[in-house]
Amino acid sequence: MPEHETPGTVRLDKWLWAARFYKTRALAVEAIDGGKVDVNGQGAKRAKAVRVGDRIQFRQPPYAWDVAVRGLSERRGPASVAVTLYEETGESRAARETMALRLKSLPPPLFLEKGKPDKKQRREIDRYKGRDR
Repeated sequence: MPEHETPGTVRLDKWLWAARFYKTRALAVEAIDGGKVDVNGQGAKRAKAVRVGDRIQFRQPPYAWDVAVRGLSERRGPASVAVTLYEETGESRAARETMALRLKSLPPPLFLEKGKPDKKQRREIDRYKGRDR
């Protein structure tokens, strides 16, 4: 165990990865360094020691999570084990479900084809944006 970690703690980036919120530790580090993760209401660095009982708030656009740490792990295990590492607050779950419903109710994107729009599609875009040629 590294010197800066005490028994009963885990680095924040390792915990987020082990709890399966991020697919890789690099993505967890990127989110932490980007200011998207708070521990107990304060900004945190990647080596922040996380303890059982800490509250972690983080944003994974378009969703925001607010979880309480219930277990510690430095290893990424099965999803069934990862779910036991945290408990999401009721407000956080309700907000995420509301956002999911809102996203489902949005109309589909205007153009689903890949690549550049053709001449007809460009004219439709211009009409939509109010720029008639």
